[in-house]
Amino acid sequence: MEAFQTFTLEEIEPQIGLVTLNRPDQLNAINVAMLDDFNALFAKLAKDDAIRVLIITGAGRGFCAGADLNDAIVHKDTTAFADPENFLRLVQERYAALILGLRRIPQPVIAAVNGAAAGGGFSMALACDIRVAAPEASFVASFANIGLSGGELGTSYLLPRLIGVARSSEILYTGRKVKADEAERMGLVNQVVPRETLLEAALSYARPMIAKNVGALKLTKRVLDQNIDAPSLEAAVNLENRNQTLMVFSGEFFKLIQPFFKGGAKG
Repeated sequence: MEAFQTFTLEEIEPQIGLVTLNRPDQLNAINVAMLDDFNALFAKLAKDDAIRVLIITGAGRGFCAGADLNDAIVHKDTTAFADPENFLRLVQERYAALILGLRRIPQPVIAAVNGAAAGGGFSMALACDIRVAAPEASFVASFANIGLSGGELGTSYLLPRLIGVARSSEILYTGRKVKADEAERMGLVNQVVPRETLLEAALSYARPMIAKNVGALKLTKRVLDQNIDAPSLEAAVNLENRNQTLMVFSGEFFKLIQPFFKGGAKG
């Protein structure tokens, strides 16, 4: 597999890719090199179906501590802080592209949250399709704690859609820590499992996915993304109709329904 500076990528099982964020001394905080690595990974995944499901986890005791505040690009005396336009282009949009990239790639993404997911790491977990967590995991929308808006890197869009507006408002306003057991109760994570079985839990979701038609995975991710904001039921159904018609003529449908007709109809 391709080598990256800030994380490892391995095909842990056929067609299942495992990204392990690999800056454990910084709790896998996001720096510019990591942003560049993810851009390269997204470009690869967008055009290559060899990896059909992606799992993301962290090395060491943290999942991801958010932006690395020691990274050169976020130092106040750099070009990025010369004016708002520079900051928007060089910092804000660059970090936000990580979250958009996770949603744009056709592969479903599973977060195996092994420790703290704070700031941008929290946003990264939200942008995944499924989240499993170890008991040591925690989730912090830390933006308001450092003088920023709680709406950052997709949190104001993704979090309410997962857990509702009331709980999201409280979490984003206060910047408090949500521990794994509470995250499971509120629907922020799908499952909490012992740390030693965290990866196996993620694989238990990934394995049934890769048994499905690759087009089915892609179109299901797209329909979930788009229909959550559909202007009407009719608009949502129209997109579903399009997708189902494409899949019926993909060549897999008639083959996969054959077992249902074996033995003929019983009168």
